[in-house]
Parts: sequence; structure tokens; C-alpha cells
Amino acid sequence: MMDVIIVDDESAARRTVREGCEREGDFNVVGEFGDSRTALEAIRARPPHVLFLDIQMDSMTGMALARALDPATLPLIVFVTAYDHYALEAFEVSAVDYLLKPFDDARFRATAARVRQRRAGQSSGDRQRSLESLLEQLERGAFASERQPRVLAEAGSRMHMLDVAQVEVLEADRNYVRLTIGREVFHARSTLQQAERSFQTQPMLRISRSCLVNMSHVKEVSRTPRGDFILVVTGGTTVTSSEGFRDPVRQYLERLKLAPA
Repeated sequence: MMDVIIVDDESAARRTVREGCEREGDFNVVGEFGDSRTALEAIRARPPHVLFLDIQMDSMTGMALARALDPATLPLIVFVTAYDHYALEAFEVSAVDYLLKPFDDARFRATAARVRQRRAGQSSGDRQRSLESLLEQLERGAFASERQPRVLAEAGSRMHMLDVAQVEVLEADRNYVRLTIGREVFHARSTLQQAERSFQTQPMLRISRSCLVNMSHVKEVSRTPRGDFILVVTGGTTVTSSEGFRDPVRQYLERLKLAPA
């Protein structure tokens, strides 16, 4: 019997995965979470054998949550994703399982069979290496289309087409999202979660509930006395991580450090 935790901020998606697990005789759902922060605490307290994990969530992305897990107790992860075929190329070569929304019973059964095979044949080290390989590909934007994505945003009374690679900071601003490029600020009517999907080709790091930073533009990092991270981007804008996102930011930055000689 394999203990399973489901993490997805869409209740319908959680229900679909749960019903799929119930049809498998050896999948025992021990937890469901719509909030990734609460899920992370539960996983650390009682690591499951299998984790069904949505990639795009409002409070912390599935990728950030995966990076925050202890490699010694890393579960078998099945990413639940709505990404297009460019992202799926990264999944196909990584040996990490995924479910593409929407999925049917046959697709879930096939994934369940692969989970069993991986549990029987993979060591924890193999599992960690496969996960790291996938996350690196996704964060580099290896799944981006040849055409650079663009978004429409407003500044003053004019609309502007912006290359997503140029945007340094995304911040929630009531019913809008504020996009910062150098000293210029643009607004788009959207939630931060919706906007994040338009920036899937960029290494966006959520540093608080209301702020995403394009790590390609970060030029300086420091700490506050209480331990939060201060990030300065190319255009001079300074943003600070919140306490709740301190660990994911630290984990991300740790990976960027050069290994000692």
C-alpha cells in the first residue's frame, strides 16, 4: 500500500485525482491540500510514498514546493500540469511522471503503473537526480516556443506589447498586476496567478504572496536582520521576500552557488 498526498488549488482537480487513486487498490490518499504552504508542512511531518503535485498554484508553485522537500524522504512525484507540448518534451526525457489536464481514466492508470515501476526500480538518489534534471529544464525555459511570448499591458493611456523576457518584477495590485521593466511600470488587468502562466518561459520565483521576480534580472541579493531576502533587479527596483517564502527563496539561491573546489 502506498500513501498518497494530493496538492492542487483546484478542488475539481483534487477530486479527479482522488477518484483515480480510489480505483487503484494500492493507492491510499492520506491528505489533500489546496494550499501549498500547508501541504509542505504536512509532507515534511509525514512524507508520503507518492505526491500528486500541481505545478501552478497561487501561494507557491509546485516546482518551489518540490525543491523544498527533503531529498532523503523525497516521494515519487507526479506533476499535474496544464502546460503545452513544449513543457511535455522536458517531462518525457526526465523520468518524472506527469498528468496533463484534463486526463481520463486510462491515462491515470498508465501513470499509476509507472509509479509502481519507479518505486520498485528507483533509489532515492535516482529520484532526486530525475527531479533536479526536470526542474532545471523547466526553469531554463527549455520548453519555450521559438517565438518569444509577449503580453499586452497599459502605461498611462496607451497599450504596450511587452516581451516577457524583459519584465523584471510582477506584483499584485488589487485587480491588476504591476509589471516592472527598468524604471517603467505597466499594468494589466489580471490576477498574479493568471499572469504567472504567461511567464512560464521565464525563471520566475515567487518571493511573497504578491510578488514574482524574474531571476534572469536579479543582480544583487542581501538579507534583512530577520533573515528575509532583499533582491535588486537590473533596473534598480528592490523587492523583499516574506517570511512564509523564506525557505523556497533560500533553496533556490543555494542551487545557484558554485560548488567548493
